[in-house]
Amino acid sequence: MLKDITLGQYFPGNSFIHRLDPRTKILIIIAYVVMVFLVQNFIGYAALALFFAVCTAISKLSPKYLIRGLKPILVFIVFTGIFNLFLTSGEVIWSMGFLKITREGVRFAAFMVLRLIFLILGTSLLTLTTSPIALTDGMERLLSPFKKIHLPAHEIAMMMTIALRFIPTLLDETDKIMKAQSARGASIDSGNIFARAKAMVPILIPLFISAFRRADELATAMECRCYRGGEGRTRLYELRFGRVDLLGWVYTAALLAVIIILNITFGSF
Repeated sequence: MLKDITLGQYFPGNSFIHRLDPRTKILIIIAYVVMVFLVQNFIGYAALALFFAVCTAISKLSPKYLIRGLKPILVFIVFTGIFNLFLTSGEVIWSMGFLKITREGVRFAAFMVLRLIFLILGTSLLTLTTSPIALTDGMERLLSPFKKIHLPAHEIAMMMTIALRFIPTLLDETDKIMKAQSARGASIDSGNIFARAKAMVPILIPLFISAFRRADELATAMECRCYRGGEGRTRLYELRFGRVDLLGWVYTAALLAVIIILNITFGSF
């Protein structure tokens, strides 16, 4: 299950998506998130699915690998769908005792599930096609105008990127700890929910110790390399917008126009 988490991992490549400027990809993913919540009908979600399928094909990533990233949050997705299915008021289409399913509940539950799926897939595609260093540079350049109001743009970008970078590392460490505890006779996957929660204590304690140790080693390494923040820092490769970025923006703008037209034409259904 832990190996199914794709957020924070990076697959090197030379596809059109990989060659996009990180600033372009960050802004496109922001526009993509806005479009996910802007859609008002299922035809709009079909257009988003087509957009994502084309992006996945261009990036040369395995669709199965991206979909596999939904497994760790599958329980949360199902719970969200059920929660909205039974607790949304409207025209009742089925009832049994205090449980009621409404027509509006079915629609709203489907919309919430689709939104969660598209959000996870979109952010996974961003991290899989963008290196942590490129993400740091892109975030810092986008936040640099806010330096005038004393916003620590470089520090914020660095913290976000380090957090993303350490997700796969901590997941790998968790998997090793779980296997080590199982080899010592610990029962992790058996028993009721309270027994499983209690069994997580021998895993969480060494995981926290390992995380603090890695953080301390990283801080020491940065100090040894005379890291002093973003002031005076130079880069081997300067970020520049190119033709591929223009094509990416045209593609995103076309999708936004299609969604607006579908919302106006078909409304909410």
